[in-house]
Amino acid sequence: MAAQIHPSAFVDSKAVIGEDVVIGPCAVVEANTVIGDRCRIDAFASVKQYTRMGTDNHIYSYAAVGGEPQDLKFHGEESWLEIGDRNRIREFATLHRGTEGGGAKTVVGSDNLLMAYTHVAHDCHVKDGIIMSNGATLAGHVTVEDHAILAGLSAVHQFVRIGRNAFVGGMSGIAQDLPPFMLAVGNRAGVHGPNLVGLRRAKASRDLIAALKSAYRLIWHSETPRKEALEQLEYEYGNFPEVLNFVEFIRSSERGILSVE
Repeated sequence: MAAQIHPSAFVDSKAVIGEDVVIGPCAVVEANTVIGDRCRIDAFASVKQYTRMGTDNHIYSYAAVGGEPQDLKFHGEESWLEIGDRNRIREFATLHRGTEGGGAKTVVGSDNLLMAYTHVAHDCHVKDGIIMSNGATLAGHVTVEDHAILAGLSAVHQFVRIGRNAFVGGMSGIAQDLPPFMLAVGNRAGVHGPNLVGLRRAKASRDLIAALKSAYRLIWHSETPRKEALEQLEYEYGNFPEVLNFVEFIRSSERGILSVE
């Protein structure tokens, strides 16, 4: 079925619009954009130039995706925002394009829920199945891995990584990397232990939860040097891919990981 475009919407002739797309009243779709099949762009939403999205996305009213990065080094060069499939981007959310310093690309994966007033800055990489609650903010160059949750009004510093299935508490400030499966809260935030609620929702086994509890104690509450602690975790719990992911995340951290509360 052809796209349904409200007469008051502005859709540039250089925009590529897929099948069964619905574009609401007073919405704006600029040039050099790609809107995949079955996407919905609600009233007064804006899809700025150099934005490419997949299928079945819903951009709610007054959201603005693909805006220029808030970076003083940016001078109008071509850069992109790439969005996957089945994302819900709620009212007044803002997602910005990349910069040359970050590969000229901001990436949002698939099956994410970005609630009202959330912000994804330039050069971020938001992966799959993530929830950002109202007002959660990512500074530039942040990576958020699969199924992480950022509660309302939380803020993440530039270049920080949030590991898979991690949880950031409301109104928290995250200045260093948060390893996978862990929970952090506070300003500035500290690690409070494994994200037990998230693990149970993900149907993690009791053995895996016990292994992650041991990992938490060894990394944050023991005198064991970090290098030896990671080797010990590999030896004792190497049969759990999740623990190996936890270990590799910490090894590869460039900003360092959060301390305890």
